[in-house]
Amino acid sequence: MNERLREAFLGQAKSCAILGSPFMERLMTLMAKRLAPGSAVADRLLEWPGDLTSAGQSVPLRTAGSLHGLVLDGGDEGLARVYPPNEASDDALWGEITRAFREHETRLMSWLDLPPQTNEVRRSVALIPAALHLTGQFGLPLTLSELGASAGLNLAFDRFALETGAGPRGAAGSPVTLTPEWTGATPPDLPLRIAERAGVDLHPLDPGQPDQALRLLAYLWPDQPDRLRLTRLAMDLATTRPEPGDAAAWLHRRLATPRPGTTHLIYHTVAWQYFPPETQKTCTRAIEEAGARATEDAPVAHFSMEADGRGRGAAMTLRIWPDGTEIDAGRVDFHGRWIDWRL
Repeated sequence: MNERLREAFLGQAKSCAILGSPFMERLMTLMAKRLAPGSAVADRLLEWPGDLTSAGQSVPLRTAGSLHGLVLDGGDEGLARVYPPNEASDDALWGEITRAFREHETRLMSWLDLPPQTNEVRRSVALIPAALHLTGQFGLPLTLSELGASAGLNLAFDRFALETGAGPRGAAGSPVTLTPEWTGATPPDLPLRIAERAGVDLHPLDPGQPDQALRLLAYLWPDQPDRLRLTRLAMDLATTRPEPGDAAAWLHRRLATPRPGTTHLIYHTVAWQYFPPETQKTCTRAIEEAGARATEDAPVAHFSMEADGRGRGAAMTLRIWPDGTEIDAGRVDFHGRWIDWRL
């Protein structure tokens, strides 16, 4: 096997184990050990050029998502019988995968053309307390601008409920109830008011379209039914569709006009690392220029939930203008399973 591909599958297996998916760890390990030439799909994977990891082409996740999509839409009963919640031996699982490679060649090849795209609803465990902090500080409705918004599910975070160590926050009784392991400070118990919401993504998905909803679900992991359940429920609550385009140009236009009487919250969750350096630089400049124009009646905030390599999970930082204060808001699991909130 191509050594770069083997390492990419094994690296993804390790990440899946850390993020609580034994099935995905097993599937990725099987791919690393058993993938061999013999079908158009396997041959394409083995000959894939460039960076194969999640920092590049995400070939392991493309492969997993294409197979999971077949299971979710009922396209392959044999494959479904060896996928969670069913039990199967490694030999049985691998046999069905190699058969699916042959029998669904056209479909799998078309799915491999596109990068994985998820919209992890549980990342709102970080967005809700950030929004509550800003509401408590300024007492104003929020204008939301999300970068890398995917299908816009987390633009509806004010419609989700969040269980904290000191009781619920957010939308009481919401069908989307987030239950992270909570440590640290408790956010204020205040109503969230949203004046306006918008997002941008290079390739936004519309969960109202069945084929695009399937893509959102397929890249979730088969042995994590709670993620699938919450995503399906969030699709019914999220009505704002992100705009297609480059984040830098979009944000520059969006921040050009101050919005008095609201706090403008710009945010991104595990998206910044995928922006080209020039996009990052331009977005940062646009945010800082908007911050320089901010007033107490039109404050600006930038919330970031991103990997920094300095500890487990992602770092949360919140910068608030007009004074430009930058705050360490704590750390959070990439999939929102736990949060250490420090504000």
